[in-house]
Amino acid sequence: MAVVAAALNVWAASLDFRRVESAVADAAKVEVPPSWLLPLGALKFAGAIGLIVGIAVPLVGVAAAIGLVLFFVCAIFAHLRVSWYSTIPFPIAFLLVAVVALVLRLASADNLWDLSPHV
Repeated sequence: MAVVAAALNVWAASLDFRRVESAVADAAKVEVPPSWLLPLGALKFAGAIGLIVGIAVPLVGVAAAIGLVLFFVCAIFAHLRVSWYSTIPFPIAFLLVAVVALVLRLASADNLWDLSPHV
């Protein structure tokens, strides 16, 4: 699940990095300045990298998943704030994937505080 969540977030980050027309339009619709696309994409990308690293270092994976959960909760609130409901399934789907990755990472980690790689 971590790989799926990471792949989805790398894809979403790439849209932000490339300033794809739909990403710019969506940001404008939720009243986010276009200048925020790069930092928002960087957060998604960092979360994706953290999920992958978290396969070997569970604490990093948990932190990354929590970060992505918080990110997409904020994205949902951004949609709700401007009453834009037609595209809210997208951040909800990303949120659900992040929650599942978090729950599975927590369930499969023997000891989160052991920072040695488990490969």
